[in-house]
Amino acid sequence: MLSKYLAPLSAAPGPSAMLTLLSCGQMSKRVAVVLAGCGVYDGSEIHEASAVLVHLSRGGASVNMFAPNIDQMHVINHLKGEPSQETRNVLVESARLARGNIQDLSKLSAKDHDAVIIPGGFGAAKNLCTWAVQGKDCSVNPEVQAVLQAFHTEGKPIGLCCISPVIAAKVFPGCQVTVGMEKAEKYPNTTDTAAAIAQLGCTHVSKSVSESHVDDKNKLVTTCAFMCDAPIHEVFDGIGAMVKDVLKLA
Repeated sequence: MLSKYLAPLSAAPGPSAMLTLLSCGQMSKRVAVVLAGCGVYDGSEIHEASAVLVHLSRGGASVNMFAPNIDQMHVINHLKGEPSQETRNVLVESARLARGNIQDLSKLSAKDHDAVIIPGGFGAAKNLCTWAVQGKDCSVNPEVQAVLQAFHTEGKPIGLCCISPVIAAKVFPGCQVTVGMEKAEKYPNTTDTAAAIAQLGCTHVSKSVSESHVDDKNKLVTTCAFMCDAPIHEVFDGIGAMVKDVLKLA
């Protein structure tokens, strides 16, 4: 008797359709996450990347991950904290974080997404740009710059955490970002980084690890994450604030 009320399996709604039905007709936000390798010293910071993905999942967003298909600046032995004589590819290493489900950054289209987020880690300052060695005089990877400019042109939000806000400072003169609290013991690298950001003609806004800052004009959302010597749960919460603000703007 029940069979007449059940649609054939071939006609059953897929997961995305079910999500649409359950959310009263509202489509989930499509967010691109750009990675820079795997590991704090030469790639994306693993805890930050995971926090971004957890909060996006909790916010009902669908996620696509991307990374540039380039060699890392160098490889760091994370046990010894020193360079290793080998070469690794940013896309291949990022695939570890993405559980293999990742695409070449060249395939990222701003028109197919509602927002983009870049976690921190030294890879953001070594592989996505050269801030780690050149500071404010750095260059930004052309594909990374093109992606950010495309989202900006479309009026779509950009989320960045830890050191990655410096990329926005380089790409968007006059923007506002945060990399933590200036002249505070728990934020050992913030004051110098903030000074370099100011020299680029941008505004640094002091925010605690649990907060995010929204530059409404440029739709930039930033939080300091591990720029602060904070317990991991505080970093997690701050990234949550950033992700929540990104989704609000998307």
